[in-house]
Amino acid sequence: MPRVLHFYKTAFPDTMGGTEQVINQLASGAARFGIETTVLSLTRERRATTAMVNGYRSDRIPLDFEIASTGFSWKTLWRFGELAAKADVIHYHFPWPFMDMAHFITRAGKPTLVTYHSDIIRQRLLRALYSPLCSRFLSSVSHVVATSPNYLATSPVLRKLGAKVSVIPIGIERSTYPVPEPAAVRRWREQVGERFFLFTGVFRYYKGLHVLLDAAVGTDFPIVLIGVGPIEAELKAQAARLGLSNIHFVGHVSDADKVALLSLCHGVVFPSHLRSEAFGISLLEGAMFGKPMISSEIGTGTTFVNIGGETGLVVPPSDPAALREAMRRLWTNPLEAAEMGERAAARYERLFTGDRMVAAYAGLYRRLAGEPEAVA
Repeated sequence: MPRVLHFYKTAFPDTMGGTEQVINQLASGAARFGIETTVLSLTRERRATTAMVNGYRSDRIPLDFEIASTGFSWKTLWRFGELAAKADVIHYHFPWPFMDMAHFITRAGKPTLVTYHSDIIRQRLLRALYSPLCSRFLSSVSHVVATSPNYLATSPVLRKLGAKVSVIPIGIERSTYPVPEPAAVRRWREQVGERFFLFTGVFRYYKGLHVLLDAAVGTDFPIVLIGVGPIEAELKAQAARLGLSNIHFVGHVSDADKVALLSLCHGVVFPSHLRSEAFGISLLEGAMFGKPMISSEIGTGTTFVNIGGETGLVVPPSDPAALREAMRRLWTNPLEAAEMGERAAARYERLFTGDRMVAAYAGLYRRLAGEPEAVA
């Protein structure tokens, strides 16, 4: 039985962003393939904890300090070395410069795999300082996985790695989502209407939500925003300034309410305008529920999930007029929108299920560990 150690700066249950969702799905699904998994991460809690989470072991070590969103923890170096010695494969999740340091300081000497979730986009000074260590780290690992062919084609870092890189798309598993409850569906229908566009995600600078609000000017179709985040107050102020009565900020909602809104919505709008949005799991959720999608062309996985003219519409980034026209097209052509949603659901089943992702990684783990592949 291969033993896999995942290493990343945060993990479930502390946070549940895109990378954390991927780690949780891989760790929880690997047992079906005879793989034993440990996830090592930092935590803002004051003491270290070890617990079983969704069928895998979770080790969380207190954070010491952060520099430019990079967490450091000196006790984690010791714990990483201890767990790495017991592992058959170490699975890193990039980017996290402290992880690169741990890799070289501990000298684990095990097969190593990196899932390359994103380039470093915003922290230009950090990127310049980190570049030599990053290059050495990626050159030293056994294998690198890109999450979409689009990102592989547009990332200068990945292109330099050549044959060392393969593509395994991110997937999500329908069985992990609750079934929409009729009572919740009725409640949300009464609150926001029979048809609306839906955004779900953390309110961050790269999500393009300011563009979406500008695009909503002069329209009357409802737009529901699920989420909270660092720029929430700024967005609400913008909506008030623009006099937007069709924008519904519903905050953080339960999983039951989220699937109710996904089942009800007319389409999913995902206006991320910067490459910091490397994939877009919210788009996958829309596809899984058979909804047409609207996204921007930013050279990342968003346009691998959403194929323009097939599963939805793709517009230029930071273009409110184009985004407004895309929403208007789906709104006024419900038959076309429904057909796009059907094709989105079919593409999800073909490429983006959680089982498909876990199976691909399980085969890679076994190859790196020198073991024959097994069937779940």
